[in-house]
Amino acid sequence: MDADAFPRLIQSLLRPDAYPHEAPAPLGRLETHISHVLLAGDFAYKLKKPVDLGFLDFSTLERRRHCCEEEVRLNRRLAPELYLGVVPITGTPERPRVGGTGAVLEYAVQMHRFEQETLLDRCPLTPELVERIAARIAAFHAQVPRADPGGRFGTPAAVLEPMLENLTQVRALVTAPAVAQRLDRLTEWTLERWQTLTPVIEQRRAQGRVRECHGDLHRGNIAQVDGEPLFFDALEFNPNLRWIDTASELAFLIMDLDGAGASALARRLLNQYLALGGDYGALAVLDLYLVYRAMVRAKVLAIRAHQADLPAGEAATQQAQCLRHLDLAESYTRRRRPRLLLVCGLSGSGKSRLAGDLSEALPAIHLRSDIERKRLFGLTAAARSGKHFGSGIYFPAATEWTYQRLHALTGAILANGYDVLVDATFLTRARRAVFRDLARRQGAGFAVLALLAPMAVLRTRVACRLAAGLDASEATVAVLERQARTCERLSRSERRTGMTINSTERPPLDEILERIAALTAVPIGE
Repeated sequence: MDADAFPRLIQSLLRPDAYPHEAPAPLGRLETHISHVLLAGDFAYKLKKPVDLGFLDFSTLERRRHCCEEEVRLNRRLAPELYLGVVPITGTPERPRVGGTGAVLEYAVQMHRFEQETLLDRCPLTPELVERIAARIAAFHAQVPRADPGGRFGTPAAVLEPMLENLTQVRALVTAPAVAQRLDRLTEWTLERWQTLTPVIEQRRAQGRVRECHGDLHRGNIAQVDGEPLFFDALEFNPNLRWIDTASELAFLIMDLDGAGASALARRLLNQYLALGGDYGALAVLDLYLVYRAMVRAKVLAIRAHQADLPAGEAATQQAQCLRHLDLAESYTRRRRPRLLLVCGLSGSGKSRLAGDLSEALPAIHLRSDIERKRLFGLTAAARSGKHFGSGIYFPAATEWTYQRLHALTGAILANGYDVLVDATFLTRARRAVFRDLARRQGAGFAVLALLAPMAVLRTRVACRLAAGLDASEATVAVLERQARTCERLSRSERRTGMTINSTERPPLDEILERIAALTAVPIGE
């Protein structure tokens, strides 16, 4: 079908008699820079525009058919109940028939319809929903196929190519001299960062971190159906943009949340994903992929702003959003001095609750000893080891291994520019000193947050938590009593970079953040 006939076909498909089922009038229509979605009763039909944008080619009917089939295959991995199949559209542009016989005009992906108000870019997000999204992504990444180590997917060259392409395409569409200068700086940063990270990119590929991902994972492609996140519209048109580092996939949703002013939820997403999967190595490349994803969005907005069918007012809005994502891309290139915070105390003292709150207020990675200990033994955070303290995963050497893992992870994360919150008992001054020395060597701000509570309160908390069986900690009241006998409170020298917090009367978070800024000599806003 030629480009002139396609608009006539779309208009004709807005008539109910084009469909083999009931389609109450008026029909709805959604449009993006590459597709039309027709909302016909209980179903939705997605047609691909006959365009060639370089990074995708829908210029022939055969290409559009293939991409429709790929879209169904890929999306049935995450939303099998939503994607029904590929249907032909026959007849004429003026009198089309969906699912008809005869010569095919176009192909469409047929889906069950859901309400657009359930899309996450249209409805409020909650921390609990973000945690379920993180769990779904982590589980998906764990099961999808890995790229062939001998193939091209995920190589440094394959990573760089679309990054430079985005910058080039935005430059061609947004021609203001000031924007050109900003794009020059982003191009230079991308090339330098990519060069530095080339060995890491290769290493992650060898480790199996390049997989057949969703490829286009942002709020607009996630719906909340029956209280659960439903991922749809996986990227089908270019396998190079789908067979990617899982860190690149994660970066898209983080960037999207940041761009929507939901940075606290973006941090929760990141921490939950890392805690579940343990891929802390993703942090080494995350800034590169965050810039890339911001520029993907800037490119899409620039393309849409220049399409002829868009009203002038909407085009101006798209152009403004493009520039806003350029701002966001630049924000990810800025480096800052990181902090290392030890959140310590007896079991039940509220360490993990405080660390979780702080990790949303700061660009901080939350490392929890209970989770990392279990990871060392191949257990999930929710798994029960079935062992008593002093045996199983809790024998003395295992505790030492856990602190060594926390130390190694902390050093790597600080080197990547992120704050680190280490959530562990840290009963002795010697253990705390090892991490203080690490912060000093890496030029990071350092503070200790020691949590206290009356023993009666701690006993009740620990007993209730253990009975519920929902937390990673398996500490018993007997363990708590043993901790209390060996715990060394902050020394006079430690108090110079430390604060004690009574978790039964915890100060407001803002006050704690102000104190952290003073102790670490790193302003909160930086």
